[in-house]
Amino acid sequence: MFAAVAGILLLVGLWTPVVGTMITIVELWIVCSSSGGLGIPIILATLGATLAMIGPGAWSIDAHLFGRKHFEIPQR
Repeated sequence: MFAAVAGILLLVGLWTPVVGTMITIVELWIVCSSSGGLGIPIILATLGATLAMIGPGAWSIDAHLFGRKHFEIPQR
């Protein structure tokens, strides 16, 4: 149930940093509590952390609600 809700929220781009962090925590819990077949949960935890740090895209609901953040590289 959690995976379905998290997937839908990520697809529409709503609460992307929160959902990415929650996915990372759940997948790391799976890695710590199971003994075999850890490749997929490690990849999913990495992708969740990446989404939490990068944030939503330009066409996401988060971008429309809160505005798109632009990072500028300082020129020398």
